[in-house]
Amino acid sequence: MRAPREYHSLDDVRQALAGRLGRGHVPALFGRLDWFEALHRHCCAQLPLRILHAQEGEAEVWLFLVAPAPRRISALANWYSFSWAPIFLGAPDPAAQARLLDAVARALLAQCAQIDLYPLEDGTELLNALRRAGWFTVSRPMGGRHLLKMEGRSFEDYWAARPGRLRNLVRRKGRNSPFALSISDRLTDDLWTDYVDVHARSWKDAEPASGLDFLRALAEREAAAGTLRLGFARLDRRAVATQLWTIEHGVALIHKLSHDRACDGGSPGTLLSHAMFEQAIDQDRVTLIDYGTGDNGYKRDWMEQRVPLQRIDAFNPRAASAWLPAARTAISALVG
Repeated sequence: MRAPREYHSLDDVRQALAGRLGRGHVPALFGRLDWFEALHRHCCAQLPLRILHAQEGEAEVWLFLVAPAPRRISALANWYSFSWAPIFLGAPDPAAQARLLDAVARALLAQCAQIDLYPLEDGTELLNALRRAGWFTVSRPMGGRHLLKMEGRSFEDYWAARPGRLRNLVRRKGRNSPFALSISDRLTDDLWTDYVDVHARSWKDAEPASGLDFLRALAEREAAAGTLRLGFARLDRRAVATQLWTIEHGVALIHKLSHDRACDGGSPGTLLSHAMFEQAIDQDRVTLIDYGTGDNGYKRDWMEQRVPLQRIDAFNPRAASAWLPAARTAISALVG
């Protein structure tokens, strides 16, 4: 096995990959190079990139990381990321995956004092590799993803199984509703203006400019691929609720939703969700809907499964600067 290589430029990574982490090769959005490029460009461009690559024959592993501080690295991920994981190419078997991760973990030990990785759905193999390399590690649950597996059901079947309070709410608010609902798979300047307008009046904190730039880049890219679903509820033609979904390979991802707080009494966001779910299930024929990270209470009404997420913190025992953070993290994990 060749010694792992480290990249500090996504242009260099793109050249090395030669399209192998593109849409045509990677079915999952969060494992594609264009996802990492947009995330870094719009959300954390100030953080140096630390992208690790190890190869054994045709088998490869890529870890997309950033350096928020000297001798510290983190996953290239944030609140828009439903998951983060090492990316394997060449279909390595479990033993080969372990060897590739071992090589990367040893290389990091020679350079870094501290690592934090989140959100991981299953970080067992990476955790084991770090421990074999000599890292002191702390693994702990942190949040979760909310999923809905359709298993051949129609929307009617799905809706009948929702909590009574949700069905009653939609029935009451949908009767003579003043809101006009629409779902588009395209993005125009006017639609984006409406989207930004709703965000500015949302119950959520205002989206920073960098976040809106990232979301627009995502929407443009996915619209071009035909996977965008951009929903609106309008009152007297003004958008008062919006949702940004993508649907690909039978999987719907709910990226962002917001609504005008002044319209809370009419529940336009809930009515829009009802329409978005219905179209995704009966027209797009999705097999899975993913509401992303966060344990917001409203998600439990719409979804049926919670998958716990994991955070890994690793500390280099050879680095004195890591000893106190390691002790604090270990204590925090025990208390938590």
